[in-house]
Amino acid sequence: MYNEKTKANAEAIAAFLEEHSCKDVTILPLEDCSWTDCFVIATVNSVGHLKGVVHQIWDCLNSLSLSVRDRHKNPSEDGWTLIDTGDIVIHLMSAELRDFYSLEKLWKASAPEEDVAVK
Repeated sequence: MYNEKTKANAEAIAAFLEEHSCKDVTILPLEDCSWTDCFVIATVNSVGHLKGVVHQIWDCLNSLSLSVRDRHKNPSEDGWTLIDTGDIVIHLMSAELRDFYSLEKLWKASAPEEDVAVK
């Protein structure tokens, strides 16, 4: 359930991503999803940027008392890394992959229109 705590955590993650030069950071609440409450989606500039953000995000997640399921030591080389904290799934994607997969469009039917937040 997308409650106030999940919303606050998603907003804190979004702020962290913006502070670390990620672009088009979006919080996408998912009402009808049985396995997570929301996505935080952000565009990275390069694979090097992706690796740097992934390396730095662990402190942010720890400060929010969020644990990561199946944590990988090395981010993907393909330009897309998914970080699953249970209630929040973070997608860090290259612009090319974000355009191709269009997660916001794919999952929009599950998100209430007024709750889609672009940071």
